[in-house]
Amino acid sequence: MQFIDLKFQQQRIKDKIDANIQNVLAHGKYIQGPEVKELEAKLADFVGAEYAIGVSSGTDALLMPLMAYNVKPGDAIFTVPFTFIATAEVVHLLGATSVFVDIEPDTFNMDVNKLEQAIIKVKNEGKFNPKGIIPVDLFGQPADYDEINTIAKKHGLFVLEDAAQGFGGTYKGKKACSLTDVGVTSFFPAKPLGAYGDGGMCFTNNKDFYDKLISIRVHGQGTNKYDNVRVGINGRLDTFMAAILLAKFEIFNEEIGLRQDVAKRYSDNLKDFVTTPYVKDHNISAWAQYSVLHNDKEKIMSGLKEDGIPVAVYYPKPLHLQDAFVDLGYKFGDFPISEDVAAKIFSIPFHPYLSHQDQDLVIDSIKKHV
Repeated sequence: MQFIDLKFQQQRIKDKIDANIQNVLAHGKYIQGPEVKELEAKLADFVGAEYAIGVSSGTDALLMPLMAYNVKPGDAIFTVPFTFIATAEVVHLLGATSVFVDIEPDTFNMDVNKLEQAIIKVKNEGKFNPKGIIPVDLFGQPADYDEINTIAKKHGLFVLEDAAQGFGGTYKGKKACSLTDVGVTSFFPAKPLGAYGDGGMCFTNNKDFYDKLISIRVHGQGTNKYDNVRVGINGRLDTFMAAILLAKFEIFNEEIGLRQDVAKRYSDNLKDFVTTPYVKDHNISAWAQYSVLHNDKEKIMSGLKEDGIPVAVYYPKPLHLQDAFVDLGYKFGDFPISEDVAAKIFSIPFHPYLSHQDQDLVIDSIKKHV
């Protein structure tokens, strides 16, 4: 059994993938080829954004908007400690400081009730300049953006939606990546819309901001690549990755539907044995992972492994306890919800094509080892 079965999906669309790759080989435009612009247009339309910028990774998709906002030393960016390191890493690459806000115990997304408290605390201390907020659409479910955007506007902060796991999800009828000033996603292979390598995309409705991102994507270029108007990066999306993503996107809506079916079947059968994921009524999750909670997760995980079932933990150690951020001065106990969730959470095999037979093997194993 595969934790995420990308081979099944590939077999389904292999002819289209092969044809798209051959097209790239034929035209030879391996950097910024026509497939990149085609993908940007299609995904912008899907999301409901005016502009899309294909980039080299989900991490660069987070970094580039911060560069466009001129985030610098002395600035404070508010985000969550229960996420992948890239969310906070990009803040520190620019010399700014992450200020963590604890999560909700059921969705694992930013607790908006604690967000404004954190902003006011930083303002009162006067050590850092509050600059922006990076909520995370963890495991595919969008955060509470109406509340977050209202708080941001009140305090003069930008909001950068980290939808690395959320692409395809919906919040109150609007697509992830269209919910804030700028939204970003990742095309890492395991993501809901994954390439066969690294890639990502930024989305915005602001033309001036779009122009900045276009410049930053190619070494801060101005009128041409030898006219550099700012410091940028090499952040381009590979043409081959765009060609593959175009083939995958043709079945993406269907796969989001299939993910709902797999998740519902898991929840219906596991809700009495583990704490199953909670999705708010106004949300549709993209189900990047299916993660459950249990007080004795190590026992269950060992049992699953004995039964030949792969498991994973997202995330075993919150960011405020990572050595990389020791200079922030946080300690165990500072973010109790994140710490508690990290101690109890584990993820089980999940993808759109997971058969009922394989699901039953996972379900039966968990019931046996609880």
